[in-house]
Amino acid sequence: MRRISLTSWILIALVLGVVIGAVWPHFGIALDPLEVIFLRLIKMIVGPLIFATLVVGIAGHGTLKGLGRVAVKALIFFEVATTLALVLGLVAVNWIQPGAGAHLQASTAGLPAASAHVGMMQSMIEHTVPQSFAQALAAGEVLQVVVFSVLFAIALVIAGTGEGRPARTILVFCEGLAQVMFKLTAMVMWTAPFGVLGAVAASIGHQGLGVMVPLLKLVATLYGALIVFVVVVLGGALVLFRIPLDRFWAAVKEPTLVAFSTSSSEAALPSAFENMEAMGVSRRIVGFVIPTGYSFNLTGSTLYLSLAALFIAQAAAIPMTLGQQIFMLLTLMLTSKGVAGVSRAAIVVLAATAATFGLPLAGVALLLGVDQFLDMGRTAVNVLGNCLAAAVVARWEGEALEPVAAPCAQAEAQA
Repeated sequence: MRRISLTSWILIALVLGVVIGAVWPHFGIALDPLEVIFLRLIKMIVGPLIFATLVVGIAGHGTLKGLGRVAVKALIFFEVATTLALVLGLVAVNWIQPGAGAHLQASTAGLPAASAHVGMMQSMIEHTVPQSFAQALAAGEVLQVVVFSVLFAIALVIAGTGEGRPARTILVFCEGLAQVMFKLTAMVMWTAPFGVLGAVAASIGHQGLGVMVPLLKLVATLYGALIVFVVVVLGGALVLFRIPLDRFWAAVKEPTLVAFSTSSSEAALPSAFENMEAMGVSRRIVGFVIPTGYSFNLTGSTLYLSLAALFIAQAAAIPMTLGQQIFMLLTLMLTSKGVAGVSRAAIVVLAATAATFGLPLAGVALLLGVDQFLDMGRTAVNVLGNCLAAAVVARWEGEALEPVAAPCAQAEAQA
């Protein structure tokens, strides 16, 4: 049984939840505490995780302006691509309405006080500034945690994080905290099968098998939106920067397929490095753009987050104005930075944002049942987008993208 992966356990829990909820609905409803416990564990790790990863992501480069011309161009591309992904997710979920008919309970009991500000844009903006960082952590106010973390990271860079500088100790501490939080997140995610079992069994026990239809509709909506994003946005970048499609696809085919089949961006990283260098992107660009993109260019994940957050709102019949939706997209853009190394990172970010905007966390647990199918597509697009970012920055820097021998082939030739 130890050889069964977490993904397999989640799928097993999904099937069991469907069976229990359909055959023994009262027993399924009684399993609801499993979902509650899992969601409490998720909320427990959100604040420290976001603080540590944002501080390391911003302050880890050492200086605010020392990253150079390549960094500025890469970050411009990252933010444009991420924004377009969020907007596309927003358009798709409002057009297709996959959450309609799921009938999630819209109770906000136990949610952070930020839910009271959802209807008032001015109050929401004011509410993002924390009076106390400790209070923001304790209350689960993710926007306030993000604001403090960004300001703290900028101050840390200004103080200096070079060797021998006192502020270096704080950066090292945050790096250690991030690694510990990654491990703790992995531990918490092993309770996900129980959360899925409780969420699915209770939902079907309450509403019947019809609750699965919106989830399948969500999967179809996400893959349709991802295809449009790849063809229109990424394809448009290929044309705009005159990147040869045939050689680009030959370079990214392997890492993209690895990412899709394993749902792991990290598994695709070695081949992405090697293949983009072989395509003609210089090592200095590949070595900076692709790793940085793993924190700042998660286009597939950000598209999913905008779609999933509004799916939960639709399922709970919570109306959101366009202004509230845009404000939530900005929140997602900030909270998704830096957590690419966390298993099921999108679920953690989604739970934090859902709590902030008064959306029922039961929807997050319900989404876990189909998250594996969602994760495969968004991870593949993450890797594809990062490879394209490296090629775009290379062309922007004037590189000709002349193909070269792969490092392993060069080593064999020298031998």
